[in-house]
Amino acid sequence: MAYWLFKTEPNDYSWDRFVADGGTDWDGVKNHQAARHMKTMAVGDRAFFYRSVKDPAVLGVMEVVRAAYPDPDAPDGPFVRVDLAPVKPLPHPVTLAAIKAEPQLADLALVRQSRLSVMPVPAEAWALICRMGGLDTAA
Repeated sequence: MAYWLFKTEPNDYSWDRFVADGGTDWDGVKNHQAARHMKTMAVGDRAFFYRSVKDPAVLGVMEVVRAAYPDPDAPDGPFVRVDLAPVKPLPHPVTLAAIKAEPQLADLALVRQSRLSVMPVPAEAWALICRMGGLDTAA
């Protein structure tokens, strides 16, 4: 299983709406590096739902329920979508400030490549962020 982080702006798509919808096809990714990451995802991979811009924080855990498929808005283009479903919220959101303050997370793509919208999360970083948010690392 691989671990990921997906960013969204609260005005675009909130955690509460994601949960109410029961999941979504993650669209709007128009960055080649982020699309390459999405193309490597497998059903069952886990991902963090990260709210960016206003009060940036990891809010919850999602699961990949459909691997990458062509973006219906541009089926011949290089971009893809994946389908995600909510797993559970973090009891305590993990803020970007808390992530940046943790030396063990200094190499996390979220810290190094702040504009990337979809990124891998190493297993050790996944476990640490889960603990920081009050979840069992098996989340």
